[in-house]
Amino acid sequence: MAIEMRARTGQSDVFSKCYAYTRVDKARAAGLYPYFIPIEGSEGTVVTIGGESKIMLGSNNYLGLTHDPRVLEAAERVARQYGTGCTGSRFLNGTLDLHLKLEHDLAALVRKEAALVFSTGFQVNLGVISTLIGRGDVVVIDKLDHASIVDGCRLAQGETRRFRHNDMSDLARVLNKDADHGVGRMVVVDGIFSMEGDVANLPEIVPLCKQHRARLMVDEAHSVGVMGEHGGGTAEHFGLSDDVDLLMGTFSKSFASLGGFVAGDRTVISFVQHHARSLIFSAAMPPYAVATVQACLDVLKAEPERRARLWKNAEYLKEGIQAMGYETGPCDSPVIPVIIGDEARTFVFWKELLKDGVFTNPVVAPAVPENTARIRTSVMASHTEELLSRALEVFRRVGKRLGMI
Repeated sequence: MAIEMRARTGQSDVFSKCYAYTRVDKARAAGLYPYFIPIEGSEGTVVTIGGESKIMLGSNNYLGLTHDPRVLEAAERVARQYGTGCTGSRFLNGTLDLHLKLEHDLAALVRKEAALVFSTGFQVNLGVISTLIGRGDVVVIDKLDHASIVDGCRLAQGETRRFRHNDMSDLARVLNKDADHGVGRMVVVDGIFSMEGDVANLPEIVPLCKQHRARLMVDEAHSVGVMGEHGGGTAEHFGLSDDVDLLMGTFSKSFASLGGFVAGDRTVISFVQHHARSLIFSAAMPPYAVATVQACLDVLKAEPERRARLWKNAEYLKEGIQAMGYETGPCDSPVIPVIIGDEARTFVFWKELLKDGVFTNPVVAPAVPENTARIRTSVMASHTEELLSRALEVFRRVGKRLGMI
């Protein structure tokens, strides 16, 4: 009735964009809708979809710890001791001794004075960037930075500037723009770019930031637990932990849970702790999730061979995919994209892979640049060579069937 009345009066309707959005319905009608696929069961490297087993090549479970008995036991034990949730924000009643212990250990992992745990990684970037970048400040981001960084910049009251992906001359150009105006600036980059699989050029970014007196924040979501001698991320990998001002990470990948953290100088972390709205006005990370991360962190320290297996698997899958003639771009991580280009063709490819037993993630614009649609694959330490070989055979069979290789 309300819509009919607006139509008669000529009044615009905020729902009109919803009724005009037919893209999903068309994809479903064509049998090519690839998102929100319900998984009925999981063993980590193998999942059940539609009653059939599929090799999982679409998870960020890099260390393969989601089903580790030690991790499961820790989550269950803590849930029985603390309950299933904190029912309040960290600021008020939601801080547990578990949070403080985890923050201490995370700070030690990434070699910073202090760390602060949020309920999601997305909230970390929203809270940190919007809190630190005030009026008159500038935040400089890579054009392929994660959406949470972009949205954090949108919430900030300062100005946002972008530089071409991993292009150091363009970063220098952007930083030179107001070099003599005393403007406060912070550069924010992904450590591993989640859709490209390549790594931020920190050895050149760090000196540029120092030269232009800009702070540096690195999003280690896909690299903490994966890169570095102790799993501290790209900053540790390059020996630059002391030169990066802020490091953030998430728990929904290597740490088999959900949540996120930021680490840096104690004074800066305290300021964020008392000003970040996404922390203060959100329910605290639940106890069992904290226990999961703590258990994963303990395994990370005790079993460095797990990371070695992860990298061995990544090389095996990447070399196998490249040997068939697929384009993977400059990936140098456990994230291995198979770049198709055309969106419709990518969806068909995804469907055929799934039908033949391999779960992957199709990624299209705006998550990636136009005409670079891709199948995003990622490996785990727990994948066996036999499973990866079977997955590669599916890529070969489907690629030939569709005329892609």
